Amino acid sequence: MRIHMGVAFAMAAISVHLSTPIVADDAWEVTWKEGTRIESADDRFRLQIGGRVQADYAFAVSQSDALEQRFGKFEDFSELRRARLFMEGTLYEKVEFKIQYDFASGDAQANDIYLGFLDTPAGNIRLGHYKEPFSLETLTSSKYIAFIERSLPVVFAPGRNMGVMFHDSNDRFTWGAGVFRESDEFASSSGEGRRNVTGRVVWRPYYEDEGERFLHIGLGATSKDSAGLNSEIRARPEVHIGSRLANTGGFAVDGQDVVGLEIAGVNGPFWFAAEHLNTTVERPMRGDLGFGGYYAQAGYFLTGESRGYRTSSAAFHRTRPASNFEGGGGAGAWEIALRYSHTDLSDSEIIGGELDGITAAVNWHPNPVTRLMLNWVHPDLDRVGEADFMVVRAQIDF
Repeated sequence: MRIHMGVAFAMAAISVHLSTPIVADDAWEVTWKEGTRIESADDRFRLQIGGRVQADYAFAVSQSDALEQRFGKFEDFSELRRARLFMEGTLYEKVEFKIQYDFASGDAQANDIYLGFLDTPAGNIRLGHYKEPFSLETLTSSKYIAFIERSLPVVFAPGRNMGVMFHDSNDRFTWGAGVFRESDEFASSSGEGRRNVTGRVVWRPYYEDEGERFLHIGLGATSKDSAGLNSEIRARPEVHIGSRLANTGGFAVDGQDVVGLEIAGVNGPFWFAAEHLNTTVERPMRGDLGFGGYYAQAGYFLTGESRGYRTSSAAFHRTRPASNFEGGGGAGAWEIALRYSHTDLSDSEIIGGELDGITAAVNWHPNPVTRLMLNWVHPDLDRVGEADFMVVRAQIDF
């Protein structure tokens, strides 16, 4: 019922908008720019309709005996990792909206569903269900991450939740702050607590050549009111398999505070990024717990492109090949990347484990909306064992 009502609302809004004359001589233009766009001649109205498909194939290459004894034998698998449709746009120049659902699981799961007011005296305001302003890795869309899965420490970062956020940006600074309620895959939430206060600020000491050279330094924090609730922190080995190799198990909490430090940059074809996340968990009638993690990653475009970046979100964005792979015989964009990540889920009597990961990647962008990715992933669970996976992704977004 939720998806039927959401789609009906979206279609009704579009049909009313397109059938209502704005001015007597108004004209509409339909264009393709990494997606279908419909824009009014005066640029006051804009609509984009699109989606993404990510098909993954993973092969379990090796596994230590101790790891197999604890978690069972890892199997080869394939899946539709994401299958999303969305529509977004602006109305009367000052109101933005987005509606996006993911169908990969077989159910319609709510992703970004929000409206916003632009250029108010308090900056931009967004209300609805979307990502909280925290963590470069989390805020970078799955369409643009350099590896098939995000790094280990993102288990500490909040994701999409219902809330209200104030945000703004320019070439030097990007900031966002808001209040959110943790919600499920249908954007629903009930009960006491479950409230997050989250903020992030990013400073770019320099930003040149439309993002082909910049340095990004960021600080984020979130405070979670989770009194009377149970918490469990679990980490997969940077492969989307069922086993969570590091796992605290459930325990009672009063609240959680997470602080994240970010640094990233691009210099022509070279890019790098690193984050450190530290979590303090308050427990009723017991001492606090401390968990944390970090990652460092870097990449290089063999064909000379620069990794895309958007100042409005202070996150990496689309890569556009210098020469598309098409009738003219272009090579597309070729990228190599390497990452090391670590997360520690053990403190006091909680023994969740320390998990390390090394991932090497080769990415081919035949054109701006198509990508083939190959990852070698090597997880290592401290004092238990290690494994190796080869993962392939075929991706298109429009």
